[in-house]
Amino acid sequence: MLILATAIKALQQLIIHAQPEQTRLSVELQPLHATDLIEWFDAQILFPQFYWQSRDCDEEVVALGQCCHFHDLDTAKNQLNEQQRIWGGCAFSHQDYYFLPQIELTRKNSRWQLSVNLPAHSVNVHDGDGDGIKSTQQAYDKAALLESLAHLITPAPTPLPLSYKIEARSHYPEFNQWSHLVTKALNAIEQQDFDKVVLARKTKLTLNRPLSAAQFLQQSRLVNQQCYHFIFALQANDYFVGSTPELLFSRKQRQLDTEALAGTAARSDDAAEDRGLAHWLLHDSKNRYENSLVVGDLMARLDPRCDSLQVSVQPELVKLRKVQHLKHHISGTLTTDVDDAELLANLQPTAAVAGLPRQPALNFIVNNEPFLRGWYSGALGYVGLQQSEFCVAIRSARILGHEVQLFSGAGIVPGSNPVSEWQELERKTATLLTLLEPDSTVNCNMDCDDIRLNAFVPELQRA
Repeated sequence: MLILATAIKALQQLIIHAQPEQTRLSVELQPLHATDLIEWFDAQILFPQFYWQSRDCDEEVVALGQCCHFHDLDTAKNQLNEQQRIWGGCAFSHQDYYFLPQIELTRKNSRWQLSVNLPAHSVNVHDGDGDGIKSTQQAYDKAALLESLAHLITPAPTPLPLSYKIEARSHYPEFNQWSHLVTKALNAIEQQDFDKVVLARKTKLTLNRPLSAAQFLQQSRLVNQQCYHFIFALQANDYFVGSTPELLFSRKQRQLDTEALAGTAARSDDAAEDRGLAHWLLHDSKNRYENSLVVGDLMARLDPRCDSLQVSVQPELVKLRKVQHLKHHISGTLTTDVDDAELLANLQPTAAVAGLPRQPALNFIVNNEPFLRGWYSGALGYVGLQQSEFCVAIRSARILGHEVQLFSGAGIVPGSNPVSEWQELERKTATLLTLLEPDSTVNCNMDCDDIRLNAFVPELQRA
C-alpha cells in the first residue's frame, strides 16, 4: 500500500492513461496514522466539500470538488456506475443539492482508498429555474482533474486548540416569542389543525475569531458518540456541520432500515438520577405519544412501498451525552419499483422534525418560525446503485467565520409547555455549545415574571 503523496502520483498516472469507458479510478493507501482524516479535510481547498462518518464509525469519507452537480436525485442516480456515490442532500424546504465528487478519500474499517470519478461525456441536469432538463456536455478535462489532485494538501497542518470566547449571543425566537409560539401551536392542536408540530430555535453566537468547522467537529466526535458526523460546504467560509443521532433511512439493495427517534429527557452525571430519568422517559405518556406519532407516520408512508414491514414492539433508549431519546426501529423490504428519490420525497421531513399531519404542520412552521431552517432538519448522505444512506441533519450548526448558528427543535403535543420545551432546546443546543463553552449548563434565560414561571414548576421538575 502507498503513502498518500505516492498514491496521489499513482492516481495521476492512471488518469493520464484512462480509457473513455472508465468512470472511476482508485488506489489503496496506507492508513493516515500521523494525522486524523478530518484534520486532512480541514486543509483542503477544493469545493464542494463533504465529510461523513457513519454512526457505527466503520466508514469515514472526504469528498472534494465536483465533476457535476444536480438538483434532482433521479437525474443524479442515472449518472452513476457501481462504484460511484453521489453526495449531498435535501434541505428542510426540499432544496436539493447533490454532486459527484472529483476526489474521495475513504476509510472503510481499516481499509483506505483514494479515488477519482471521471464523469460521463454528457449528463442531464435541471436548468437553473427548475422548469426542465437540459443536456450539458461533460467530456471531462484530464488536465483539470490532474490539477485538482495536485492541489491536495498533505500533510495536514497541526490543528490549533479549540479555544474561543463568545462575545455575543441571541436566540431566534427569544423566550417570550417562543412562549407565544408554543401557546399558539397548542391552540391549533386543540382546534385539530394538526396533532403535532416541531418548533425550532436558532442561537446565534459571535466569536472572537473565526471557527474551524473541521476542528469543531473533531472535538464533537470525541464526546458525542452514537452519532453521524458531517460537514457540508458548497463554498469557503460557509459550513454546515453536525453530530446527529438520527437515521432517516439506510438502503442495501431492497432492504430498508429507518427509525422513529422522538421523546426526550435529560441526562444526569449521577447514575441513580440518570436511571430515574430513563425510567420516567420510558413510561411518560406525553413522550410515548410523541414517539408513536412518528412511528405511525413512517409506517403509513412505507407500507405501500414495501413488500414487508416490521417495527420493534417496545421503544429502546438512546443515551447521548446531554439527552436521551425513545427510539423504535423499523425495517422492511422495498417493492421493486421504489427508488431513493421516492423514499426521500416521502420520508423527509418526518414527523420528528416537522409534525403531523405534515402539510398543516409545515404551513404553521413557515408562517410562524422567525428564521429559515435551511439545511437544519433536512437530510444529508449519499446515494449509490446498491446502497444509500441519509441522516437527519439535527444537532447541527452553520459556521460563517466568526459567526456560529446553533439549531435545536422540540415537538409540541398536548401536554407541552413553553418552559419545559425551552429547556429541551437548551439541552439539545448543549450538544455543540459545550464544545465552545465547556462550563455552560442548561439555562432557561427566561424573561418572564415569577407568577408565570411558578405555573410551570411541576412540569419543569418532571423534565
